[in-house]
Amino acid sequence: MIEVVPSLSGGVGARLRLRPPRAMTARQFVALFAALAGAMWLVALMGWLAGNAYAPAFALLHSAMVAAALRWLWRSGERGEDITIGPDAVEVSRTTQAGAVFRAHPYWVRLRIEASGERISLASSGRQVEVGNFLGPAERRELADKLQDLLAAASGRNR
Repeated sequence: MIEVVPSLSGGVGARLRLRPPRAMTARQFVALFAALAGAMWLVALMGWLAGNAYAPAFALLHSAMVAAALRWLWRSGERGEDITIGPDAVEVSRTTQAGAVFRAHPYWVRLRIEASGERISLASSGRQVEVGNFLGPAERRELADKLQDLLAAASGRNR
């Protein structure tokens, strides 16, 4: 998901907030876990009643593994990137890392689109940072177009 936040200073520049798309809300994730765990414990109870003494232990282990997997999946959806493009600097920061990962003057920043739009990166002075790698193909094309327009406007170049 690409969210464009306009700049507050003079209308030049903007901030792009990139977040991975989510298919479910937190409440839906909890409901999914409850449904999976409920079905698992129902089968474990039936197995225990049929004489399998280890069924509840395996159901407990399996519930913990499913909960850990769903938690990891939810946490991976919380990552994101902020790309700030202004007249003085282009800055990329990630929610998983403190501080800016990339910072350069917009005139010297080059947008690189590689592998038919599969990889988008910003480069300057030998440094390069890939952006939007968690977005889908259509969103990456949209991101490339927006970055081209914003970089051209910030550096005074025509597209």
